[in-house]
Amino acid sequence: MLDTKRPISIADQIALLRSRGMLISDEQTAQHFLRNVSYYRLAGYWWSDQEDRLTHRFRLGTSLEQVVLRYNFDRELRLIIMNMIERIEVGIRTRLIYELSLAYGAHWFEEPKYFFRRADYEGIISSIRKEVGRSKEIFIVEHQRKYILDHRCPPAWKSFEVLTMGALSKIYESLRNELPEKDRIARDLGLGRHTLLKSWLQAITVVRNICAHHSRLYDRVLPIRPILPHRTHLPWVDNQTIDSSSSTYAILCCLQYLLQTISPGNRFPQRMGKLLEDYPTVGIKAMGMPIRWKEEPLWQ
Repeated sequence: MLDTKRPISIADQIALLRSRGMLISDEQTAQHFLRNVSYYRLAGYWWSDQEDRLTHRFRLGTSLEQVVLRYNFDRELRLIIMNMIERIEVGIRTRLIYELSLAYGAHWFEEPKYFFRRADYEGIISSIRKEVGRSKEIFIVEHQRKYILDHRCPPAWKSFEVLTMGALSKIYESLRNELPEKDRIARDLGLGRHTLLKSWLQAITVVRNICAHHSRLYDRVLPIRPILPHRTHLPWVDNQTIDSSSSTYAILCCLQYLLQTISPGNRFPQRMGKLLEDYPTVGIKAMGMPIRWKEEPLWQ
């Protein structure tokens, strides 16, 4: 089966939406968003408003204004989340560098014996060499100039500074479970087992990439579910309030839990509260968020 759909003008896009039952009171605003955001990107925010997904007919009362509100809410939500993930990324990077370098030396990541499988090691070292090789950071350039005869990567405290969250997550996941530093990092963050932290980092990396690529986070089922803890050393939520571990709310809880150690006194709860106050008509149920979320110990 071939896709035979043809591109249509903005005027025709507006006419199509109206024919399907969408209310558009301000045509100039509609033209602006369709020209600058695009029909297909906005479609992710009206998908749940369709009463028939074969004919794409909208439920009674669906308006483009509400769709735009969801889009703007999601954009601000992603900015807040990226700010928090940045702190977590730096905190994880620092712990990997410190714990493993003190125990096994500056170039421990170049030793396959510290990783589960040879294939994991080869993929990781290839990724590190690639990132180091293309980095223009002055500390990398100066290191390579000064130690021109040393064909190893720069020490962990230099090499890891140019790695992505995804690479850091993969390194932690691939470390041998027998290494005491793997559990030590998890315990330092209030998680008793490395399996919890591993699953959290995987899920956070997915969300980080969604945010970095300006994709939709609102009303989305996430592909990787973090393991929810039954006991924690720091304030957490009643797991029964988390509708699904694949929800945005589950990730928000994981972020705030890690931030209690990495960035104590952070304003994540206040910023989330303010965002929801600014968009009172945007349903938090679509994020799996309970109405009384502020009453949970984690968010106090």
